[in-house]
Amino acid sequence: MLNLIFLGDVVGAPGCEFVRSHLPALKKLYGAQAVIANGENSAPGNGILPQSMQSLFDSGVDLITTGNHVWRRREIYDALDRRPDILRPANYPDCRYGRGVGEIDLGRVRIAVLNLIGLTFMDPLDNPFAVADRLLERIDTPLIFVDFHAEATSEKAALAYHLDGRVSAVIGTHTHVQTADEQILPGGTAFLSDAGMCGPIRSVLGVSPALAIERFRYQLPVRFDTAPGPCKMEGVVLSLDEKTGHALSIERFCVK
Repeated sequence: MLNLIFLGDVVGAPGCEFVRSHLPALKKLYGAQAVIANGENSAPGNGILPQSMQSLFDSGVDLITTGNHVWRRREIYDALDRRPDILRPANYPDCRYGRGVGEIDLGRVRIAVLNLIGLTFMDPLDNPFAVADRLLERIDTPLIFVDFHAEATSEKAALAYHLDGRVSAVIGTHTHVQTADEQILPGGTAFLSDAGMCGPIRSVLGVSPALAIERFRYQLPVRFDTAPGPCKMEGVVLSLDEKTGHALSIERFCVK
């Protein structure tokens, strides 16, 4: 059995600092052998920078996934090209930078990680269902984790059922709101619509409430800054069968 922790979107410096402070104890609590985190909002404002990337790795994260904010900071482009442990969504068409599939090598087993982005209410990209089908043909380990960065819960659930029995887990990110629909599908794939957020509790998805109100109330362009104050760390822990890749259990957590 293999225990894997996945952290929902890490938001800004407060989120990175909270993960650094609390992830080691969480790994020990669950006996986790590997940690994956979505880091696409880990830089101040949004996006990901080399500094926030390194902060997550120093905290005990083994591999970082991203989403639609991955291109916001050009400083990260070199790392996307150079490092196999930070991914961008695989369904960006003919992308010049980075890769959408990575691997965590634990010696006795390997965990493949597939990063995809949804289409509903998002940018028009390659079809994530077709891209997943194509990429799964090249993966030669039964342990396969999918971070599906998408807006619509219906699209997330549909992809999970489409991949049921072929991957270990499909866990959603992007909305920063942890859902309560964790389950193991009939074919053995664990599913959760959204893992949640690692960042400020008193915020609008991590952003200072006053800035979000100004944006929605007056439709003015606003630079979103990370809110101050107490933080939380949300995500999911999975227990996986090392031989079959099937999920044995899925549990949400929220550390405050």
